[in-house]
Amino acid sequence: MRRVSLNARLAQDAQATDEIYCALFYITHPSLAKPIRISTDNTVRLSTEPLMYGTRSTWMGTNPATDPFLWVVASTLLPSDLDDAPAAGNIILENVDNEIAILLRSFTDLAVIHMAVVLAESPNIIEAEWRGLNIVSADIDAGEVMIAFNREDIGDEYFPGGRMTRERFPGLHK
Repeated sequence: MRRVSLNARLAQDAQATDEIYCALFYITHPSLAKPIRISTDNTVRLSTEPLMYGTRSTWMGTNPATDPFLWVVASTLLPSDLDDAPAAGNIILENVDNEIAILLRSFTDLAVIHMAVVLAESPNIIEAEWRGLNIVSADIDAGEVMIAFNREDIGDEYFPGGRMTRERFPGLHK
């Protein structure tokens, strides 16, 4: 069972509410100078020239004053909570420019994406979180980019893990 904050529970049970769920994405890669922070909600105005909106959150140790999560027009498919299936999902960025496409095509190894769901009014309280997901593909067309990500399947873990010998596990053989 997943823990949900009282504010989220009250918003879900209310007939009408002004609470909005927001997805935060934190993307890292060795070739990036700093992580990419993306938000699906325009919670606050960050600047007027250029006009930018975003979400200020302390998730992932981020300084909300200097490194906000920038708002993009996006939709997402959240990772599944099923035990038998690996966590997989996607994010679709709309109205992207050529610089995003050039950046996505420049990687030859996997970038890591972390994802959190928060309420826009309380962005520091994490309602759901998925960490260490790998970006496996980026399908780019004229108006949008669909980035697919997943967690390594538990069935792909190395087996056998090692033999229980005296050298490796001395406490078992006394």
